[in-house]
Amino acid sequence: MRRHQVIDANIEEFLQAHNNFLPIRYSYSDIKKITKNFKCKLGEGGYGFVYKGILRSGNEVAVKILNKPESNGQDFISEVATIGRIHHINVVQLVGFCFDYSKQALVYDFMPNGSLDKHISNKDGDDSLNYKKMYEISLGIARGIEYLHWGCDMQILHFDIKPHNSLLDQSFTPKISDFGLARFYPTGHSIVSLTTARGTLGYMAPELFYKDIGGISYKADVYSFGMMLMEMAGRRRNLNARAERSSQIYFPLWVYDQLGK
Repeated sequence: MRRHQVIDANIEEFLQAHNNFLPIRYSYSDIKKITKNFKCKLGEGGYGFVYKGILRSGNEVAVKILNKPESNGQDFISEVATIGRIHHINVVQLVGFCFDYSKQALVYDFMPNGSLDKHISNKDGDDSLNYKKMYEISLGIARGIEYLHWGCDMQILHFDIKPHNSLLDQSFTPKISDFGLARFYPTGHSIVSLTTARGTLGYMAPELFYKDIGGISYKADVYSFGMMLMEMAGRRRNLNARAERSSQIYFPLWVYDQLGK
């Protein structure tokens, strides 16, 4: 309990110190009104739940209700501080947030076409995207990553580029989302320091695991983007836990296995 109180105090101190740069702060009662008491659930994960909501302006939003964090609150701070100051067509817009100590939520623009991952392996049916559209989506994501790396006052490394974190609006314009693992670094710093590896297996660059093969830089995001491109081109999920052989679990190993024959 004492540890959580310290974490909450640290988050509140950060929010107060950066109040002029952050988006709208909602109360938890506001969040309940926006979601109509959490009526329409869009999804869930280890982070918590996502609900559809409507603002008083009539704009649709997605409200992510976060589980009580077990870390030092850095993920919540990173999400609010990073997306809150970014305005780019290929980066999801954070409308607002809620921090009421045990209640934490993030309010985003609603993306009616969901995340890219549900479209990649769907080769048939209404959700199928042709290769021209996939190409346009890949260009949009690349522009978003370029903006994060070179278009801001600080270099922003995402560290979790993957189809699940690439959302699609009504026109299938991609938006990079989920900045819980992101870190700020001064522009021009080619090598950055991390105490622990971060990201999703199957998309993480080798240098995040093996410290002796090179330093960590913006290239970690580029590697993740490359892994995602292979998924989009092959219409096959990068991680296939049901593969018959271990060499087929990750897409690059499967490709190597095929070429080796």
